[in-house]
Amino acid sequence: MNRPIDNQHVIEIKALPSPRAIKTKLPITDQAAALVVETREAIRRILHGQDRDRLLVIVGPCSIHDPNAAYEYAAKLKPVADALRDRLLIVMRTYFEKPRTTVGWKGLINDPHLDGTCDIATGVELARAILLKINQLGLPCGTELLDPISPQYVADLISWAAIGARTTESQTHREMASGVSMPVGFKNGTEGSLHVAVNAMTSARTSHHFVGINADGQTAIIRTMGNPDRHIVLRGGGGKTNYEAEHVAKAEAAVAGEDIARPIMIDCSHDNSKKDHTRQGFVAQEVLRQFREGRQTIMGLMLESNLNPGKQAWKQGVALQHGVSITDACLGWGETEQLLNELAAAITPKPVS
Repeated sequence: MNRPIDNQHVIEIKALPSPRAIKTKLPITDQAAALVVETREAIRRILHGQDRDRLLVIVGPCSIHDPNAAYEYAAKLKPVADALRDRLLIVMRTYFEKPRTTVGWKGLINDPHLDGTCDIATGVELARAILLKINQLGLPCGTELLDPISPQYVADLISWAAIGARTTESQTHREMASGVSMPVGFKNGTEGSLHVAVNAMTSARTSHHFVGINADGQTAIIRTMGNPDRHIVLRGGGGKTNYEAEHVAKAEAAVAGEDIARPIMIDCSHDNSKKDHTRQGFVAQEVLRQFREGRQTIMGLMLESNLNPGKQAWKQGVALQHGVSITDACLGWGETEQLLNELAAAITPKPVS
């Protein structure tokens, strides 16, 4: 008897609701759409040098696993973002997908119930609902683009996106970045390699053809124009930091041909903090010092922050502490608010129209 060749290790294939169906159920509002357009344009002005006075700050949980905690965090961040808007353009980190080195919880979209059922249909709908609510609050959102299908469900609610250290070298992610409508930051490789991010920036600025899905969920050929709004994200790697002046200068030289006035963002977490969340403030202050001393190619920084500091282990069936990360350790809200105010106080404010 012949054994089937295709799908012999697949347990189940289950259809997802189409992007159009989810967007019809949870349509973007005029208020949210206006905020996304306005924030994307503000980030572009920073990237291309029309706004040289402000820093872009991507701040928020390493990953969102509890919608109510995310809303609570957003409610705390919104007045701070408003108060500091003439010096910092603050975007909330709303990460729903987590790349894993081996195995582990893959994020809210993949496993929204945190029980291993991997109810992705509920996950994409929940992610969109969270983004809608936070945008409606008046706070723009940023995320990592990991699964190439997910942006069809949520990209219209995202003002800034990252391609992570594990996927920056991926052709699929470079192609995807070439077609999205928001500015995109490419992280250096996990071992610290800078050239993979530079190559990604070059690839994403050009037109591509690739296989994806359309609004009805049908397999489609996607043709893109290329994305002019790209930058690099220095996050350290291989146990070494790369936020110091010599590394920033090296990154500046590496991307000089990309025609971006301010192409460098610093991730204050990961290897740059030596995986110690309490060091993020130190890294941020050093980045700010470089910016104030004339390193105008620095356009912003990233901070991992939650309601409460540190992290907790996630195990199925075990109750979780409120507002504590289940992925990377984060700064607590009190430290975050103080740090944001300190950073803003050190920047000479200019009116923002």
